[in-house]
Order: sequence, then structure tokens, then C-alpha cells
Amino acid sequence: MDALAGLLDGPRARGAFLLRSVLEPPWSLRVQDEAPLTLVAVVEGEAWVMYDGDDPARLAAGDVALLRGPRHYTVADDPATPPTVVIHPGQRCTTPDGEPLTDAMNLGVRTWGNSPAGSTVMVTGTYGTRGATSQRVLDALPELVVLPGGPGDSPLMGMLAAEVVRDEPGQVVVLDRLLDLLLVAALRTWFSRPRAEAPGWYRAATDPVVGPALRVLQHDPARPWTVATLAAEVGVSRALLARRFTELVGEPPMTFLTGQRLAMAADLLTDPHVTVAAVARQVGYGSAFALSAAFKRERGVSPQQYRANTTRRASP
Repeated sequence: MDALAGLLDGPRARGAFLLRSVLEPPWSLRVQDEAPLTLVAVVEGEAWVMYDGDDPARLAAGDVALLRGPRHYTVADDPATPPTVVIHPGQRCTTPDGEPLTDAMNLGVRTWGNSPAGSTVMVTGTYGTRGATSQRVLDALPELVVLPGGPGDSPLMGMLAAEVVRDEPGQVVVLDRLLDLLLVAALRTWFSRPRAEAPGWYRAATDPVVGPALRVLQHDPARPWTVATLAAEVGVSRALLARRFTELVGEPPMTFLTGQRLAMAADLLTDPHVTVAAVARQVGYGSAFALSAAFKRERGVSPQQYRANTTRRASP
């Protein structure tokens, strides 16, 4: 497992919100769902996307945009078109005056809009929960990423657009995986651009010294690693590994590992059926007490408090 694959394990879609929108101008969607990450693919026509107070960005057919929450934004046929639809948390849709619109704009299986023959067709995938493990990925992105022509030569956008309107057994899982694949392809395309300011852990993935070390840590984080054992595993000296890892990733190996373990613990704690002791074993701490001490030092609350806070935020 490489660094990107490991860090994307957190935001992996599980019943993600996916919708095909078919729209005829004038239209303007005011998005206030505050979702951590949304992917918008323009299949036909064009759209404009703008965060409050920022300049609008044009999306043409074939373009893909990644949008980070929780700031509100607007997607419209023209920057001057006033909002006609407001999208609230939970993907509840209303008019600007609060009148429900979900049923009125239903055009079929996962299809929604103001005209069955609209000139603009978009596919939107929304990750409704923020995994702690995925925070490194989100932190590496600007609020708005626009990829003209989509993620390289990938056929994934067409596949997702075709599959989103199907209603077959297991279709939710198919759509989740396609959305994940399109997200990974988009991130790879973005981070490979010279001015994208890719994070250190991404750039380091191809380094002959640090890349193998990152993969080992991602694959087996619970192992009782030290810099010496990690260096021996990848076949270099302790001094070389420590120096090069810090230079490329921006933090020492054991600091990176601690952050990964605690992020994994935070994600595991969202399952109320898993004990703190079980979480501790899975992420490499010898006891619930050891995990609690490290967790509170890093995040300011105990694992139990974190779980309670997360459950409270998730409740309707």
C-alpha cells in the first residue's frame, strides 16, 4: 500500500451521495450541505462554481472539480443567476424560501433537475463524513480544484455517469468504488502538476529510500516500529532514513507514524461497538491507557470523549 492509497482509506465512500443533475438555464444551486468533500463532473454543457467572496470558475464538458467544505458555494449556469435551489445538510433541497423541491425535481433513478432534456448534465458525488485519516489529503487541497478535461485520459467519468442511473443489485457498492477511483485519479492528476504544491508524503512516495518506508508504515502501523527497525526493513542506515524522511515528508518517521496511528484510532472510535482497548491493539498501542494518554496529548480529549463528541455531531 502506498502513501496515497493508505491516506485515502479514510474517505473511502460508503453509501456516498451520488446524483445526476439535468438542468436547463436559468439555474443556480446554492450548496450549504457543509460536506467535507464533493466531486462534480460536467458531462454535458457548462457550469460556473464560486465560493462566497471568491471569483467564479468555469467548468466545461469533461471537467472535474473537487470542492472542500464546510464553506458554502454556488454552482450555476451563469455567475449572475440568483439561486433557485438551496441544498442543505443531508442533501435536503428547497427553494430559497424553504419550500421542498426534492420530489418536484425528481427525474428518475438518481436523476434530478428542472428539465429531462436540459443542456447541462452533471454528476455529483459527495463524501458526507470526514475521516480523521483522510484529513492529510483534505489539508493538502485548496478549497476548489478544477481539472480541465478531467483526470487525464481516465474513462472513469463516463463510467460513473452511465452507472449512476442504473438500478441493479449491489449498485450502491459499484457507485462507491467508481467514485473512489475517480477521486484517486483526480488527486493524482492534481498533485502531479508542477504548481500544485503536492504534500511531502505524496512527493516522497517515489523516493527510493522514503517511499518503501512509507509503504511499510501504511501496511503495518501496529508493529512496534523504531527508526532502527524501520531502516533495517527498507535496507538503509538509520541516519540516512531519519534525515531523508524528515527532509521529504516534513516530519521524522516516528512523528509521522504517531499521527497515522492516532488518525486511524479516531476513525475506529466512530464505531461504538469497538472498545478502546481493541482500537489500541489495532493501531499499535499496548493498552487502552497508553492510547488514551497519546490521544489526549495530541487531540486534547480522551478517546471516550472523542467518541461521545463524534456521536453527538452525527445525530440528527
